[in-house]
Amino acid sequence: MGVKLGKPRRGRLRAHAVMADINVTPLVDVMLVLLIIFMITAPLLTAGVAVNLPKAQAKAINQQDNSPIEISVTKGGAIYMGETAVKLERLKGILAAIAQENPDRRIYIKADQGLSYGQVMGVMAAVSSSGFTKIALVTDPVAAQSQ
Repeated sequence: MGVKLGKPRRGRLRAHAVMADINVTPLVDVMLVLLIIFMITAPLLTAGVAVNLPKAQAKAINQQDNSPIEISVTKGGAIYMGETAVKLERLKGILAAIAQENPDRRIYIKADQGLSYGQVMGVMAAVSSSGFTKIALVTDPVAAQSQ
């Protein structure tokens, strides 16, 4: 008479069978956390240099390219490229290097309304002499007033 030792072989195969489905619960948890983080940090990424923009009744520019260059000029005459302070001479060099790579890039100039015309034109001349042709002055939009 034979003695059976252990469980039958058939039962062991079922216990160690490979599962074919993926557990998506951890993936959903991670994605929700990332979504919340991006929702909180996205508004902070668009912050720039505080400039008191002049008011104008102009239509908004259609934003065609994803990465325009933003140049700000404060009331004190300080020039910022993005959030980095630069001198006018250095700005010319940086823009000339960028223009060699992509001269069709759009340039946004945000200048304080208290600045003189000459200071704003000095920055615009630096941008233009660097090889850029798509220059836009940023204003604070005002609703059309009925007259």
